[in-house]
Amino acid sequence: MLNHNLSQNIEKAKELFPAAPDLVVFRFAAGSQQTPAALLYLDGLNDKNSINNHILYPLMYEVPDDKPGIPAPTISGVRTVTAWSDLENAILHGESALFLEGHSQAWIYSTQGWPQRAIEDPQLESSLKGAHQGFVETGKQNIALIRRYIANKELRILEHTLGQRGQSKVWIMYLNDVAHPEVLQELTTRMNKVDVDAVINTGELAEYIEDNPYSPFPQLITTERPDSAVSQLLQGRFIVIVDRSPSVIIAPATFTSFFQSVDDYSMRWQIASFIRLLRFIAFFIAMLLPALYIAVISYNYEIIPLQLLLSIAESRSKVPFPPLLEAVLMEITLEMMREAGIRLPAPVGQTIGIVGGIVIGQAAVQAGVVSNIMVIVVASTAIASFILPSYDMGTAVRLLRFPMMIMASLFGMIGIVIGFVALIAHLTALESLGTPYGSPLAPFRWSDMKDTFIRLPLWNMMKRPKSARPIQDIRIGRKRPKGDES
Repeated sequence: MLNHNLSQNIEKAKELFPAAPDLVVFRFAAGSQQTPAALLYLDGLNDKNSINNHILYPLMYEVPDDKPGIPAPTISGVRTVTAWSDLENAILHGESALFLEGHSQAWIYSTQGWPQRAIEDPQLESSLKGAHQGFVETGKQNIALIRRYIANKELRILEHTLGQRGQSKVWIMYLNDVAHPEVLQELTTRMNKVDVDAVINTGELAEYIEDNPYSPFPQLITTERPDSAVSQLLQGRFIVIVDRSPSVIIAPATFTSFFQSVDDYSMRWQIASFIRLLRFIAFFIAMLLPALYIAVISYNYEIIPLQLLLSIAESRSKVPFPPLLEAVLMEITLEMMREAGIRLPAPVGQTIGIVGGIVIGQAAVQAGVVSNIMVIVVASTAIASFILPSYDMGTAVRLLRFPMMIMASLFGMIGIVIGFVALIAHLTALESLGTPYGSPLAPFRWSDMKDTFIRLPLWNMMKRPKSARPIQDIRIGRKRPKGDES
């Protein structure tokens, strides 16, 4: 409990924060009666204007003479604490604590003002026709970005605190009349079981609450775009916002939801359908093309046209490695260049990605390490992996490429078929917060096929997808406004 003596309170507060040079203890006299007082806060976590204009100035010059202990009335979020644990927690979270001589309590002021960046265009999820606003590292700003889209009383927010050493605020947002309460209960239960020192970002939290942590496929969607998050929210899904993280979690997720982009709903449905089909084709190319090359060259060369077979044989005549080693060598080189381009500064990274790829590929062909056909296969695979709108799904495809190549080198086309069937079985068995990951294909739901491989007109999609498990199916009317048909 706090003491009536101001000096003892200050000494006790300094003991709570040893080796903390950023702890500011500002002693002053409050009011005309010159009551001894002290304001404590951590430098860098507070708004200095709020402290000077709304706390210190009113207390030193505007407190009534007969009430020298009244806290400053010009700032909101004022409360009192009597326990040292509450005081410690408040100061660590950027609040300011006021001590007054003769009082065994402290006044806590909401003066948070830590460094934060401006709202910018998302880096990983660029959009041609969508909004150019991305989430930031401040959770309350991210909540405000979502509220701008949905100004409705049914938008509910649940707050949680995770972490023992570094506590992080986590918010669950959902539409109360649309989202399923069983999914909310499951999500809340899993979050309450998270017992860690701290949750730094959404990727860590997603790994703790996902159904199958050993699967290479992402089971929860992470996005940097508020408009994309709101679109999923309107379908009946949940949004999890982690303070200090510039992305949010969307749950539950399905396999096909990782192929949807916010731009799909900003262009004509025919073009959107073509682009979405292109993404699914790119998925199979990025995962299976190197394996198909190995299988055809090693086992099933009879399916290649004669002229192409002669060209491939001539290209591979100087290559001393088997097709598997050739493909693995080129794929690892590609992944190294990709990672180097990400870690380096933007101008240098682009140079490494373009010039380095051309130089290394040409030099490898001339040295007889790889064939021309292998360079084409690897380049096509890389381009196909970049088409996928979800970075998490793209990394899963990059990883699955290698076991498919091994299966192709062992059993040829039969090995690819075996690997693909095992992959389908795995996708069918996966779940996301108890929701089938393979929906609407497994289990098959015809009504959801309107927004899966293709996107039908918006006025034709009258119901929310059942894969989101909404309790309110209808989202728009059955009619669309028509123009003058005369």
